[in-house]
Amino acid sequence: MGAIRTPRDRWIEEGLRALAAGGPEAVRVEVLARALGVSKGGFYGYFRNRADLLAEMLDAWERGVTEEVIERIERDGGDARERLGRLFDFVGSGETHVTSAGVELAIRDWARRDEDVARCLRRADNRRMDYLRELYGAFCPDEGDVEARCLITFSLRIGDHLIAADNGPRSRTEVLAAVRDRLLG
Repeated sequence: MGAIRTPRDRWIEEGLRALAAGGPEAVRVEVLARALGVSKGGFYGYFRNRADLLAEMLDAWERGVTEEVIERIERDGGDARERLGRLFDFVGSGETHVTSAGVELAIRDWARRDEDVARCLRRADNRRMDYLRELYGAFCPDEGDVEARCLITFSLRIGDHLIAADNGPRSRTEVLAAVRDRLLG
């Protein structure tokens, strides 16, 4: 009986963790193998080289933050406000290795230095904004209002983790709930 190989997805997941922790330079085959508790030989059963892994990580991230999130939100149906509510809940809940704020920020930083990554990021951002436009457009007749709500929503997703300021007498959770109520109102 042959040895059980570490699944391809585990290499990608561990690569995304390394990316979040230290950027693309931290994604090293030896380091990933050590973190997975395996030899690096198994890596080459799935990937030709490190660049191949980085490309698959980027693809997994793009799918994970666009189509997989949209499918998850759409699965339970409901009107646009209900779907936006589920989207806010999902984004604010425990994150996966793909949708974590650390990976999001690492991809954005990497995109500043790599045109291919920048194109991928632009595609993902545009898909996410298009989905938000579809949802807000279902109950906001004014295009300017739709665009403002989309930008606020998306900016909160990206920037909330970067804001260290206190929220006065309210908790961050209370303030985010108030923002949500206003956006969905």
